[in-house]
Amino acid sequence: MTSIAPHITAFLQQRLPVERSASENTCESYAYAFMLLFNYAADCFKVSPSQLQLEQLDAHLVLGFLNHLESKRGNGPSSRNTRLAAIKSFMHFMAYRVPSAMEQIQCVLAIPAKKAETRLVRHLTVEEMQAILNAPVPNHWSGIRDRAMLHLCFAGGLRVSELVGMQLADLTLQPQASIVVHGKGRKERCLPLWKETTSALRAWLVVRGDVLVPELFVNARRQPMTRSGFEYVLHKHAETAAQHCPSLSKKRVSPHVLRHTCALTVLQATKDIRKVSLWLGHAHMQTAEIYTRVDPSVKLETLESAIAPKLRSGRFKATDQLIASLNPRSVMRRDKVQK
Repeated sequence: MTSIAPHITAFLQQRLPVERSASENTCESYAYAFMLLFNYAADCFKVSPSQLQLEQLDAHLVLGFLNHLESKRGNGPSSRNTRLAAIKSFMHFMAYRVPSAMEQIQCVLAIPAKKAETRLVRHLTVEEMQAILNAPVPNHWSGIRDRAMLHLCFAGGLRVSELVGMQLADLTLQPQASIVVHGKGRKERCLPLWKETTSALRAWLVVRGDVLVPELFVNARRQPMTRSGFEYVLHKHAETAAQHCPSLSKKRVSPHVLRHTCALTVLQATKDIRKVSLWLGHAHMQTAEIYTRVDPSVKLETLESAIAPKLRSGRFKATDQLIASLNPRSVMRRDKVQK
């Protein structure tokens, strides 16, 4: 039997950050996937997670875990596939560390990813977005901070990890206000800022004070803002905004919804999907195609530029009852009824 603990430690501390130069977000995502997997496996085998053996992590257990994610935790196919990708990456790592488990490893690697439905992205209208931006009251420290965070998240189309990981050094106010965004896959992009966003950030810098952390946004304890912390702030102000904009009460507002809303704003302003992809920091331009499906103006331009086929005029002529009765399908139906 092979203890899993030393191998998963080597995978998360050596393989990912050192050998593959994986980003911090990737390492955290993989670590969270294995935390869920080991808790599930420990519950199945009635042992502590530190006592799990590699031989116990077979294809049957992994399939059970994936089904558990969907049925018990309510995860969709996309989240399921992300957890499966982490498990497969670890199994590739184990293939040369424990060659004797190759058959078991190949069975896990053979588990297919699940196809996900491609639905229209959720986004907010101009009125809904403005109501959320107006929700923070800028008459105290947290209100000024929240307003700056919401404006920056929307204006830059930022992922929540990009927002909370932004540092003071990434912000430039003179001569042209801009930010440097550290995106997925170690890709950086520089974005200009609206005057309104710049004003909100200036006000925040005045009250931010001297803190010992380099991050731009901090919590009440003067520690870096976390993902869950920003999600809480957004949820709180979305509930406040729903009092003035009732349609918000029917929508689930998340940081990624703000990102989608920004993408559609850029698409409607530029009509250029390449600029949307560059603004959001997509690795592939095809990723931005999801926004063309939800924006009707793009399709209206196509409709107006295309020449519609002519409609042939004519008069409707009813079929003769005798001829209709001789139709083979009608005869077969009558025979079945008589039998």
